[in-house]
Amino acid sequence: MALRIDIGGAPPERLRFAVSPLAELTAMLHVLAEPAHHPQLSGWAGGVWARLRPELADRLKEAEFLWRSSRADFLVPSRPRPTLAEELDDVDKIDDEAYVTAALVTTCGSNRVHFPGASPLADPAGRDRALGLAQARGAVQEAFAERLLADPAAVRARVRDTLEQCAEAFFDAAWSRVAVQLANDRRLKNDLLAHRGVEAALAAVSGAVALAPGGGAIVVDKLQDTATAADGAGVTFLPTVFGRPHLVAVYARGWRPVVQYPVAEPDSPEPVPLETVTLRLEALAHPVRLRLLRTLARGPHTTGELANAWQLSPPEVSRHLAVLRRAGLLTAERHGRYVRYTLNLPDLTGLGTDLLAAVLR
Repeated sequence: MALRIDIGGAPPERLRFAVSPLAELTAMLHVLAEPAHHPQLSGWAGGVWARLRPELADRLKEAEFLWRSSRADFLVPSRPRPTLAEELDDVDKIDDEAYVTAALVTTCGSNRVHFPGASPLADPAGRDRALGLAQARGAVQEAFAERLLADPAAVRARVRDTLEQCAEAFFDAAWSRVAVQLANDRRLKNDLLAHRGVEAALAAVSGAVALAPGGGAIVVDKLQDTATAADGAGVTFLPTVFGRPHLVAVYARGWRPVVQYPVAEPDSPEPVPLETVTLRLEALAHPVRLRLLRTLARGPHTTGELANAWQLSPPEVSRHLAVLRRAGLLTAERHGRYVRYTLNLPDLTGLGTDLLAAVLR
């Protein structure tokens, strides 16, 4: 499972690394909405909530679905500007139909939601569908969708004012701490892109991002099975500090795809591929293999010893050991005529963490 971004036919500058104040503010808002995803920032989030004026806190809860589980496309700019104000000015230039559709996608709870045909602003059937989807998400979402469809200009002005209040309340101080780090990462990636090419630059973004064989697509290792295309425009990559550990991709039709990736911490481990996590879960799903692991947890054993311990045939044990080895849960070492199998305890111990990281990625 992965997100595949087709970059065939894109210009030479098809990849662009940039820094976006608005995207980083959106990452901060996500932290405030989902602090459990970011335990390393729980202290920061708690401090911000404690200092927020009640009216602003209410506003953030009123519109949190614009950044909580997915990000509205207009909040992750494909053509970043130096300042938050300039990026908000660009958002103001988006027509109502594009803005409302992007907001409704997140409000209705799925980045797979589409509103074919006429805009929900003009089409009664599209409006009813949007309101029905929002209602299923909750009363707050339904109320927001109703206001958005009834008076998009007023909602847009309120969202912008809320973001500007966030700048004064917490963003400006946090931005002053991370802007240099983001700029340094952007510079490093652009240097890699210029001197070593697309593949090296993508490898530096994350172990979960790669250039497909043939170079015609970017593959993002995420828990989804989706494809999109850059349509000749290319892809924008935005580093984030507050977005860690998420690897966010926004790619609605008509928008240049954007990938927001976490700046790597010193000595941070490479993300474990989703395929590896899946293999390990499948390997552990069989009761016989769990029994073998129980014995191996006590120390190295040969195939014959494991067969005797559990009254199984050596060929049957060998088949199960092969599955566990492919999943990376065992190592084998030959001693003379015997091969002893040892449990890979660190990777087994980290499976829960790796699974959570793959889900959050």
